[in-house]
Amino acid sequence: MSRTKLIALVAGFASLVFFNPANADLTGQPAPQCQLAAMPDNPAVSWQELEGKVVYLDFWASWCVPCRQSFPFMSQMQRELKDQGLEVIAVNLDENLQDAEDFLARNPAQFSVVVDVNQQCAQQYAVKAMPSSYLIDRNGIVRKVHLGFRSGEALDFRKAVEQVLME
Repeated sequence: MSRTKLIALVAGFASLVFFNPANADLTGQPAPQCQLAAMPDNPAVSWQELEGKVVYLDFWASWCVPCRQSFPFMSQMQRELKDQGLEVIAVNLDENLQDAEDFLARNPAQFSVVVDVNQQCAQQYAVKAMPSSYLIDRNGIVRKVHLGFRSGEALDFRKAVEQVLME
């Protein structure tokens, strides 16, 4: 990516974040039910199918180093907590779908991966960083928002997921 494109991307993202009236914290609010498109080898996600489930919704991009680190954590949670009602969904925000496919070839996902084609979902969730994760309870309410990924925080976030699953 050229320096000019990178500057334009950062400026555009900053304007999305800082000038977005929907930029309020979503904690305690109904989760936006935006349209999420299918990726190769992954079906589209229907919000109706998620009713009654706890959802860990994660926004990511192929260029994001912490996103790479979060994939094993999300795969483990999906594998270990699916039977309790957890659905992990990773929403890709790459402009070039091939970048996402290359990322997934190197970082396999054992959870649903979809794409936010027009970035409308990212706008509705007021995504501020990569990755951005949203814990949504069985009633469709955002219970926790987490920006970034640091392995030292993974245990605390998993505990939050397990707490919501027990409710």
